[in-house]
Parts: sequence; structure tokens; C-alpha cells
Amino acid sequence: MSTTTTARRLDVTGMVRVARERVVARIREAEVVAAALSAGRNVLLEGPPGTGKTTLLRSLADGAGVPLVLVEGNAELTPTRLVGHHDASRVLTEDYRPENFVPGPLTRAMTDGAILYVEEFNRVPEETMNVLLGVLSEREMHVPRFGRVTARPTFRLVAAMNPFDAVGTARVTPALYDRSCRVAMGYQDEEAELAVVATATGGPAGLVAQAVRAVRITRDHPELRIGSSVRGALDTVLIALELATVRGHEAVEDTTGLDAALAALTGKVTLADGATRPVEDVVADIWRRAGEELGKA
Repeated sequence: MSTTTTARRLDVTGMVRVARERVVARIREAEVVAAALSAGRNVLLEGPPGTGKTTLLRSLADGAGVPLVLVEGNAELTPTRLVGHHDASRVLTEDYRPENFVPGPLTRAMTDGAILYVEEFNRVPEETMNVLLGVLSEREMHVPRFGRVTARPTFRLVAAMNPFDAVGTARVTPALYDRSCRVAMGYQDEEAELAVVATATGGPAGLVAQAVRAVRITRDHPELRIGSSVRGALDTVLIALELATVRGHEAVEDTTGLDAALAALTGKVTLADGATRPVEDVVADIWRRAGEELGKA
């Protein structure tokens, strides 16, 4: 007879309440993800970096009163690293025993009833995805020389991935999509991004507006294949404020803002195939264009 533990409803009201307090302009996504998790479903979050996926998940986990176990997805996330391993030094003296097993994040999340959050999920090796697929199907797994691990009723998987990044990624199988609910998280609108940057940096309104407008221009610029997330605006404002202090300026001058933008953005954007200008020239033009559009020329 199967001993698989079924999922238990989570506090959807508490999850949404905490998300409303902490997350800017993500109420719709918070409600949908909270409802899916409360209903016992697993979730695939799709969207570019810097769209608040981790902040949202931390808020929902806190609101539900369950732990959040975060895992960075990459090619090195083998099944052993995900599940756990026996302590080699203890095995030499004690042989394989349950007491010398070191649980990995999946095992911890299952036994603690946590939300397992896997970032960059489409960078995870196929054999590791297959381990997760088995857990999603049965809510339990068998670990050699350790035994059966059964998920507590509040265990959920949330996997995040950037659908626009094709380098070093693998296709997520239809079986995983079938066992999960998909929620798209695109970039927020300009007003929301202004609120995020202003709250996080405390920078002057003009500088914040120019930084936000600049990163938004990068996302559909013909010379760029990949634009910047809101992190580019955050970094630009913070660097500009410090740079103004270093230079002894009471306010952030335009040359200081440009230097900050070059430092913050040139590593966060990717030139399009066939682009002939250096990325510094492209970012400099974008910074000036943002200022002109805001009437700062």
C-alpha cells in the first residue's frame, strides 16, 4: 500500500497579505501563485531576471508559515547535490548508516515541508530534473543506503526560469509542465519600477526617473539582444550617489550619472548579433536619450 503523503492547503490569505506588504505591483501574480500553492500545485515561474520572483516567493513562504529552501540551478546541480550524500569520512569507520547521511536541499525541503525554490531551472541537468519529476509524481523518493523520504503535506516545488536565455539551457520536458502550473512574470510597468528604485535607493526623483527610463530603453533597443532588468537602474542610482560624494558634488551631475550608468549597465546588457559599436557607446546614447525624453537635455 502506498504511503505517499498528499499535499495540504496552505494559508492563501496570509500569503497574499504578506506579499501585498512587501512586493510592489505584483498582486495579480502573488494571488495566482498563492492560490496554486494552496491548492497543492507546483509552480513554474517564467520571466527574465530582476522581475521580483525571489522576493515574491519569500513573501509567500513567510505568509504561509513554511520554510523556503533556495537552490541555484546550474550544470553542477547533480542528483547527489540535490538529494544528499553520505559523509565519506564517517562511512569509512561506520559503513553506510542513516545517521551519516547529509541531506541535500530536496531532502530538507521534503522533510521540513518547505517550498523548494529552484532558480534557473532550465540550466539543471536532465538527470536531476528526472529526480524532481519522480518526487512531483509520488511525493516521495528512495535514497540508496538511506531509505524512503516522504514529503510532508506542505512541501511544494517552485521552479523559475528565464525563457529568453538559450545559452547553456535545456528544454523543460512536457511531463514537468504537466505536473506544474505556469505563471509568467514579465517586467513591471514604468510606474512600478520607479517605485521599486525610489524605495530601495532613496535617490532624487530625476536621477531615479532617468535610470529607470534608460533600462527600459535597453529592452527593445535594436543594437541590444538582451536588455537590463530593474537591477540596472538600482545600481546606476546607488553608484551615482556615491560617485557624487567622491567628487564633492552636492547633486548628481549628468557626467556622474553617465559614468554610473556605464558601470552599472554595460555588463547587464548583451549586444545584438551584427552590432558594430562598443557597448559603452550604445549605453551612453541610451543614457542621453533617457534624459532627453524626460526633458533633462
